[in-house]
Amino acid sequence: MQLTASIFTLLAVATFSSVQAAPAKDIIPPVSTVPVSKTARFTMASNPNFQPNATRSVFKARSKYFKYIEGPVTFSSGVGVVPVVDYANDIEYYGTVKIGTPAQSLKLNFDTGSADLWFASTLCTSCGSTQTKFNPNKSSTYQSSTKTWSIGYGDGSNASGVVGYDTVNLGGISIPNQGIELAKKESSSFQSDPIDGLVGLAFGSIITAKGVKTPMENMMSQNLIDSPVFGVWLGKQSNGGGGEYMFGGYNSAHIAGTLTTVPIDSSQGFWSINVSGTTAGTTSSVSSLGSFSGILDTGTTLMLFTNTMATKVAKVYGATDNGDGTYDINCNTSKFAPLSFTINGAKFSIPPADLIYYRSSSRCIAGFGYADLPFAILGDVFLKNNYVVFNQQVPNVRIAPSK
Repeated sequence: MQLTASIFTLLAVATFSSVQAAPAKDIIPPVSTVPVSKTARFTMASNPNFQPNATRSVFKARSKYFKYIEGPVTFSSGVGVVPVVDYANDIEYYGTVKIGTPAQSLKLNFDTGSADLWFASTLCTSCGSTQTKFNPNKSSTYQSSTKTWSIGYGDGSNASGVVGYDTVNLGGISIPNQGIELAKKESSSFQSDPIDGLVGLAFGSIITAKGVKTPMENMMSQNLIDSPVFGVWLGKQSNGGGGEYMFGGYNSAHIAGTLTTVPIDSSQGFWSINVSGTTAGTTSSVSSLGSFSGILDTGTTLMLFTNTMATKVAKVYGATDNGDGTYDINCNTSKFAPLSFTINGAKFSIPPADLIYYRSSSRCIAGFGYADLPFAILGDVFLKNNYVVFNQQVPNVRIAPSK
């Protein structure tokens, strides 16, 4: 039987690819082997109420991970494409996912730091007025269940609802009987988001709706993709924004250099890696700052280090602690050396320009901070500079500088 794979593209300018015969199943197929037959251009989504807020990014990450910490945590076929948009100066990436029959399109955030697939629904009386709400009564393939779900965060934000089952389409891959979490209640912080919900791409062990498989688990178990992987490229607003998620393979067109295979510790349900070395400094003096464990998280904007590592990084760049997990940093980065990480023997760097998250007329906020966590979070600032292929089956990741 011919298998199908899927690519979910986060392109501000999106590319749709048709498929030919799938490569051998023991090879992760790069999408560059697939000819492009059709292109479509999408304008950037614009949030009229958006203001860059590094403190909010830190607070959201802290709240997201604190609920998993009960004590000290130590971390020792073919292709299809769907467009995604780089939202409001890199603060959030989302893509359009089709749910039900006939399909209803929702804007969902893709998050490797969580595992639930949930979104606003017509069952919700408190959901945001600008959110698109899935209507289960208008889908002929929707099946209800008696299961419920609830997600709460340390900042007081929460969402809850019921579990149903329906067809979910990710980039041309149709997943029948996928468990979906329909929101019946949302706190105000979710109501103000530009997105309708979230697609979790972490491991199923941390899913809130117990007994429900994640989309990636279903694609693997139903042989809907050629390889148990997804490749992630996050573009920068400075070079057009957008990005791409590819399910079942990776896109070599966005890779500069060689992919390095890196072991994963998935015992906590996350994509946790070991960083054996860190260097930072100026063009005249570079310091070695040591090692740490970190989670690869597309749902977090900044790079958030442990407090100790953040203090070291800030010191060599002359950054000033704002006391809220963020740093002010010199707006002139011409004398900065890259912030570099050694991961399984290979070096991956953040260029000086990306050490600035937000620039105003009077100050600059750094692209790194801290969240009072016992591990680091390598968020979008890292992932915008490095292509990652996530493999849930081994598990491992493969990382290369992106282009």
